[in-house]
Amino acid sequence: MKYISLFVTILLVSCAAQPVAPTPTQPELTTLPSTVSEAYQVLIDFLTLLHTENYADAVPLYGGDYEQLQVFNPEIDPNDRVALWSWVCDNQLLQCLEVRSGTFQEIVGDSYIFQVEFNNPDGSLFVLGPCCGANETEMPPVSQFEFTVTRNADGRFVVMNTPPYVP
Repeated sequence: MKYISLFVTILLVSCAAQPVAPTPTQPELTTLPSTVSEAYQVLIDFLTLLHTENYADAVPLYGGDYEQLQVFNPEIDPNDRVALWSWVCDNQLLQCLEVRSGTFQEIVGDSYIFQVEFNNPDGSLFVLGPCCGANETEMPPVSQFEFTVTRNADGRFVVMNTPPYVP
C-alpha cells in the first residue's frame, strides 16, 4: 500500500501543469539572409544574459556607448563594464527583463533593426507608460522597443542599444 500511494503521488506531481516560458519569435529563416538570424541570435543572447545576471558574458555582445551607463553611477570605474551592467540592471534603472518576442524589421545600411517585447516578472507584457508628469496622450505607452544590431570592427555582431530605461 505504501508503494501504491508513493506511485500515485509521483504520477500526480509529474502530470501537474508546468510553467512554460514564452519563446522569442525568430525571423523566418527561409526568407531572410542568414546574417539576419545571426544578428537576431546575438540580440536575444545579449538580452537573456542581462536578464539572468550573466553580465560578464553580455559585455562582449554590447557595442553601444558605455558613457550612458556611467551616468547612472559615476563612482563605478568606467572600464569595469561588468559592474556598470550589474548596477543598472540590479537597481532596475534599465529593465533587464525576459524577452517575450523579437521581430526583425529591416536592414538599414549595415544595421539590423528589431522590435523586442519583454515580460514583467509576473509574465505579463512590459509596458512603459507615461513619465515625468506626462499623460498617455502626450506620451503614449510603449510595449515594443527598437534594437539595432551591427558588426563591430572585428566583424562580430553587437547590440547597440540598452534595455528600456525607467526613471
